[in-house]
Amino acid sequence: MIQRLRVLLFFTAGLLSTSVNGQSADRLPDINVLVAYHSLSGHTEQMAKAVASGARMVAHAHVSVKRVQQVTAEDLFSADAIILGSPVYWSNMAGEVKNFIDDWQFKFGVFPEFKLKNKVGAAFATGGQISSGKELTMLSMLAAMLGNYMIVVSGGGAFGASATTEGNSAGIDEQELAGARDLGQRVAEVADAVKRGFDPQAKRSASNGQ
Repeated sequence: MIQRLRVLLFFTAGLLSTSVNGQSADRLPDINVLVAYHSLSGHTEQMAKAVASGARMVAHAHVSVKRVQQVTAEDLFSADAIILGSPVYWSNMAGEVKNFIDDWQFKFGVFPEFKLKNKVGAAFATGGQISSGKELTMLSMLAAMLGNYMIVVSGGGAFGASATTEGNSAGIDEQELAGARDLGQRVAEVADAVKRGFDPQAKRSASNGQ
């Protein structure tokens, strides 16, 4: 009986140390998550930090948090996932975020090669009032990602995480921060799955029936 138990424990440990693709858990590919945002009041920055915190909950996730003006070509192209955050300006993203997205084509030269293809994308926003255009703002950022052949996901809400910062709100509350963390975690999880799915070694293993 004791011998059988030892064999069972050894077999279980072997399963836990192996990924779906047959890779050791400590040899899974790292994933790079870029959280890029614009913030004047500090509210969007607070959400960005919560998003990053959620992404870091995923093993092998390396997270970079930067204002859009500080993002380099290396940051952009080395990222497996890009999460954009913006305050709401007249029911749309801030001009700084729009300029950053325009730079993907004109400064970083992603077109016509579509260099952001198959990267995971998501968005979050902060607005002064309920129904102040937060969903429109997130959708405008997601639309730009779709145009670049990115894989768009949501989390913390139907279109992404958001927070109301004025009116009856005392600022960003814990529920809104929890939504931001949920978004970051889901993006990192999807990016991890996508990266392993596009891994040539994983494809070879699948074709060999392993």
